[in-house]
Amino acid sequence: MTAIKTRTLVLTALLGLALPALAANPLVKMTTSLGTVEIELYPDKAPATVKNFLANTEARFYEGTLFHRVIPGFMIQGGGFEAGMKEKPKGASIRNEADNGLKNVAGNIAMARTPDPHSASVQFFINLVDNPMLDHTGKTQQGWGYAVFGRVVRGMDVVNRIAVVPTTSAGYHENVPSRDVLITRVEVMKPTAR
Repeated sequence: MTAIKTRTLVLTALLGLALPALAANPLVKMTTSLGTVEIELYPDKAPATVKNFLANTEARFYEGTLFHRVIPGFMIQGGGFEAGMKEKPKGASIRNEADNGLKNVAGNIAMARTPDPHSASVQFFINLVDNPMLDHTGKTQQGWGYAVFGRVVRGMDVVNRIAVVPTTSAGYHENVPSRDVLITRVEVMKPTAR
């Protein structure tokens, strides 16, 4: 065997070992009372956000929470309230990673937050349409945007079903589904290849 063939085989073998590790993104399955949604996460673009979401998933924090805010033509939001709009205790806030280049387009999942750009902790939303006004434009109070950390890869029909549930007001909360849309389980699946 020639030296060139040997180097080619070694390089091919090394690339074959390295590529699967680089090409895998975590995949989570979110089971709701209206169906199942699968979400691919982007740890390379939003490492702190994905780590936080996966930690909450592993701790089963999201089980029993609601999609508590639904605005057709905009987004569906969940992850922080139980039945009766009882807020779950949340963990520490994480740094806003909206400057990662990902956009709030239809099907992408992002972190919900208060007006403080770095206040996201457990709540998330799924964009129903492209929402460029939620994207990062600068590191100012108004420009930070909302950190996208993944996208729906299966189950947008379920997301769209949630989006048309009739809503009402509950206390100081608006756009609350008039019947509970429950998250019954969130689990990590095998990674997907990019």
